[in-house]
Amino acid sequence: MAEATAIDRLSTAAARGDLKETEQILQSNVNVNERNKFGRTALQVMKLGCPSIAEALLGAGADPNARDPFGCLTISHDAARDGYLDTLQVLVMNGADVNLLDSKGNLPLHLAAQEGHLGVVQYLVSHCKAQPFLPNSKGCTPRDLALMHKNHSTVEWLDSIVPSESS
Repeated sequence: MAEATAIDRLSTAAARGDLKETEQILQSNVNVNERNKFGRTALQVMKLGCPSIAEALLGAGADPNARDPFGCLTISHDAARDGYLDTLQVLVMNGADVNLLDSKGNLPLHLAAQEGHLGVVQYLVSHCKAQPFLPNSKGCTPRDLALMHKNHSTVEWLDSIVPSESS
């Protein structure tokens, strides 16, 4: 069996959430934006909920807006969908654009609302340059997705920030 490449070792360490090994591999001057054997960068496969891993990879020059080859998702979409506010904050502080659409027209906000991650939704609304009520390619707004998935506190909060018609 062939020895794993540096990027594959880095991706594995990041996916496991192993900060020590991630930092050791980064010291070997590996191209942090190189794609592994599955076509993804180490940042795209990192263990979500490990903001220290994100900080290490971003500090080494990882692109926070790299697109997944399937679905055009960014790591911000993944963190938002899974409710990892701490990781999302690190990404945004390091240049992640939370206004990028995936292949289905979803912002990270759509995915967070669908899953009912209210804290993430609130954070994203405050960082969205795009209209937070933008419909995706199926015509669903973040509020619509929250309602369809019975995430009532998210629906209520989004309703509370809807701009009035008379503005």
